[in-house]
Amino acid sequence: MTPAERARRGKAARKHLSRSAHAVWVPSVDRPDPVAVLERQGRDRLPELLPIRYGRMTASPFAFLRGAAAVMAADLAAAPHTGLTVQLCGDAHLLNFGLYASPERSLLFDLNDFDETFCGPFEWDVKRLATSVAVAAREIGHPDAKAGRAALEAVTAYRTTIRRLAQLGELAVWHTRIDGRQLLPLVRSTRDRRRVEASLGRARRRTSMRGFNRLTEIVDGRRRIINDPPLLERAGTSDMAALRKIFSDYRSTLSEERRLLLDRYRFMDAARKVVGVGSVGLRCFIVLLAGRDTDDPLFLQIKEARPSVLEEHLPSGPYVHPGHRVVAGQRLMQAAGDVFLGWMSGPQGRAFYWRQLRDMKGSTDVAGMNPEDLLAYARLCGTTLARAHARSGDRIAIAGYLGGADTFDRAITDFALAYANQTLRDHTALGAAVGAGVVRAAPGV
Repeated sequence: MTPAERARRGKAARKHLSRSAHAVWVPSVDRPDPVAVLERQGRDRLPELLPIRYGRMTASPFAFLRGAAAVMAADLAAAPHTGLTVQLCGDAHLLNFGLYASPERSLLFDLNDFDETFCGPFEWDVKRLATSVAVAAREIGHPDAKAGRAALEAVTAYRTTIRRLAQLGELAVWHTRIDGRQLLPLVRSTRDRRRVEASLGRARRRTSMRGFNRLTEIVDGRRRIINDPPLLERAGTSDMAALRKIFSDYRSTLSEERRLLLDRYRFMDAARKVVGVGSVGLRCFIVLLAGRDTDDPLFLQIKEARPSVLEEHLPSGPYVHPGHRVVAGQRLMQAAGDVFLGWMSGPQGRAFYWRQLRDMKGSTDVAGMNPEDLLAYARLCGTTLARAHARSGDRIAIAGYLGGADTFDRAITDFALAYANQTLRDHTALGAAVGAGVVRAAPGV
């Protein structure tokens, strides 16, 4: 198809689902109970960690939203969609964007969580991002007018970026990236600029060496990962043996030169680690490796990969192995990838993926943002999401659907504010379930 034909295809999708129709959020009559959805997710997770998950989710509506990707996926799937597909992040909320190091050691800003990545309608990611902006804005005390404006900024940035990228060639789109230093022009005051500079500095220092000093200790003359249960527990004998065994399977999914690099490290220790909000209860380990000597550490994270929350609502994808799906999705969506990103199967056929634990990674303190900061950050996240979608979907067709007017932007903003209300109700329902003893929560962990 020519670019003109692709643009017409996108514009024709408006007949199936108009841009203004995205504004509507009405729960379906058979909407699943959100607490039941979360409990179903937890059936095959580590039961001793589930109270931590529920405790973290009850902390606030935004924390609930972070852990409730499955709830929102079911809600999005119950409504019509455009049929214009991309590789979705699947969980594109504000805190799943951040800083990380490219293989060339440049500090980039990009999406950084791909546990739920899957191929689906582009607007699902946009709706989740806009909703997270609205929920976060309300949580830090912004009135609805400013919350709506921030959500609108995110969607407008997405639309205008897609339209700009639709005019570029394939390699130009593929090599587009957002340098971490682009955060600085977004802030106006000297105080806020210093805060962002400090955030960039922390990200640059967040390396395996820094983790080595914070996460390890000397035990009987040997370097070991500290034991700090329940969030960090040294692996037992059986887990240690399994991790050593699957290490070679993971190695085989790396390219030849990266296998050679990995071979220069030796296995020293491992521990189970609790991470995130929605991921709590999944099997997750960190492994300490040593290179030239014990003062040349490398931390890798091994995380269980489960089917995406989107899979039950969409046609089957090309990846049978959940770990392969996560790795392929990350490689497709991120501007530059982790050199140690790989996948394999573990005991009992469980799927896992591997990546670096600390590689100049950093996130933004959304809770401390003033209205202008949040506007700028929402705009940056919308731009970043569009760049990721442009690599995998038909950006020209999507641009044709979106158009030059702000019809889509305003409709998604209305949806975001309405779904923010739904998130508040769902968060209240989880709190009530905890109060009634239906689920057990461990707050503050």
